Amino acid sequence: MIPQDFIQTLLDRVDIVDVIERYVPLKKAGINYQARCPFHNEKTPSFTVSPTKQFYHCFGCGAHGTAITFLMQHTGMGFVEAVKELSARVGMAVPDDGTRSNPEDGRREHLYELMETAAHFYKGELKTHAAAVAYLKNRGLTGETAVRYGLGYAPDDWQGLARAVADYQDKALEEAGLVIAGEGGKRYDRFRHRVMFPIKNERGKVIAFGGRVLDKAEPKYLNSPETPLFHKGRELYGLHEGRKAIQSQGRVIVVEGYMDVVMLAQHGVENAVATLGTAVTSDQVERLLRLADAIVFAFDGDAAGRKAAWRALENSLPQVVDGKRLGFLFLPEGEDPDSYVRAQGRAAFEQLLDKAVPLSQFLLDEMTAKTDLASPEGRVRLVKLTEPYLDQMRRAPLLARSLRRQLAGMSGMAGRDSGRSSTRFTPGPATASIPKRGGQPSPYRVVLQALIHKPERVAQLPAELPVDASPEAAVLASAMASIRQRPDIPSSRQLVESFRDRSEQALMEAAEAAVLVWEAVDHDVESDFRGALATLQEQAGRQQAKTLSHMRPSEMSPEEKARFLESLKAKKLSALAPVEDVPGQGDLTS
Repeated sequence: MIPQDFIQTLLDRVDIVDVIERYVPLKKAGINYQARCPFHNEKTPSFTVSPTKQFYHCFGCGAHGTAITFLMQHTGMGFVEAVKELSARVGMAVPDDGTRSNPEDGRREHLYELMETAAHFYKGELKTHAAAVAYLKNRGLTGETAVRYGLGYAPDDWQGLARAVADYQDKALEEAGLVIAGEGGKRYDRFRHRVMFPIKNERGKVIAFGGRVLDKAEPKYLNSPETPLFHKGRELYGLHEGRKAIQSQGRVIVVEGYMDVVMLAQHGVENAVATLGTAVTSDQVERLLRLADAIVFAFDGDAAGRKAAWRALENSLPQVVDGKRLGFLFLPEGEDPDSYVRAQGRAAFEQLLDKAVPLSQFLLDEMTAKTDLASPEGRVRLVKLTEPYLDQMRRAPLLARSLRRQLAGMSGMAGRDSGRSSTRFTPGPATASIPKRGGQPSPYRVVLQALIHKPERVAQLPAELPVDASPEAAVLASAMASIRQRPDIPSSRQLVESFRDRSEQALMEAAEAAVLVWEAVDHDVESDFRGALATLQEQAGRQQAKTLSHMRPSEMSPEEKARFLESLKAKKLSALAPVEDVPGQGDLTS
């Protein structure tokens, strides 16, 4: 685990404007910078970067965060990888245990070098092997497409790689999944007599291979095993090559084969990726939803295709977010994306994409097919079968509520959300918001945002807040404690970053985004802060008076007696004084 103090030091040294400008052209707009959002399609710039607060926010899609978050969202890097990337830019060594560098870094770099050497070797072999070239040409592949995706050929030789690497006995060749050690220690190449598809990570480094046979041998496709560089359940073939198209179009197509990706791209459909010999995983869906607003899963129309689609739906439900769209495309019998786009062309394929079955419809269709709606028992069974799937949609409470109402109509039974009951909700990174009261921000929300705007304001806050069960009250208390535990006052960015991977992260990031709104309109933060603080102090006084009113005078300490008399005095004065609204707050006590 990377120490939190290292993260804070790193964020102090990097400039978020410099980081983002490497990927997105920024223009000065007042005290901030603006651009068209890299995370969704838009014509008018709504993406704002604050050099003073060192975070960004898109007023269109809600994307926001620090320099670390930007690299994670824009490039698909994991947290540790994003930290290492930024650290390298500013000359910092990422600690392992807080005091020393990670000894595995050199090992990983060696594995990357071996994978790159193998990729270069396979590409060279393709040029000299007529049968492999003929196979690709017969599939309709052009030389330009083969070069773009780095296709190669593994020769029909037990130790072909020995001609490419310095030491064929290097154990790292096994660790990288390139060589297999057989009985008696004899080593041989994993991939032989196959067209090779290099699999790259988000930075374009080769981390694995997929090999396709040229004849009828089995298995038809052979993938690299799990290695320190490669995890099948997270990576996607073609994501590196298709990232720009995915982000610009706001849609990604998930297919089952490497050739599907390559041939779609050759025909102008460049926003496709493929799973790596496994069912679509929840991690892959989460990763794709960071890049696009819509995912279309394209499967064969046979029984196996529908089974694969259903597994994709099951693994997608925990990651579905309100406002994002997931659909399922079932191709005509005997067709796959490769064959269909070659026969019918890009326009026809994209028309099919536009007719993809929405996730909600696919879910209800599959559940309905398992029940008999003509009988009461069948309608009850429909509800019982469907409800567990809706419970998984905790990041899409609005969609889950809509489906429950539809389910209630189909079954004739009142669902959990068919009346006024609310959907159980755990905030997700793209949907979290801080609750409001009476249509106006609660005083807890205002104080939290003011604290993020200027953490020094913690000195003006009381030691304890009024008792309140709301989420924003808990987050504010945690933020106050976080600041007070530090020997120095953290920056706004440091305060928000300290909540990463904690239950309060989503609410802190939502408050952070609201602060950028304040800055954009030159909001009077101090007035709102003072008004909200006064409301909280008054609320605390009322709570204290209520507690003390149940005590006998003999049970009170001198301090408690004084506080009780003061609260009674304040209550009388409040009743006599005219009511005035606190500027910018509305009815904060409602």
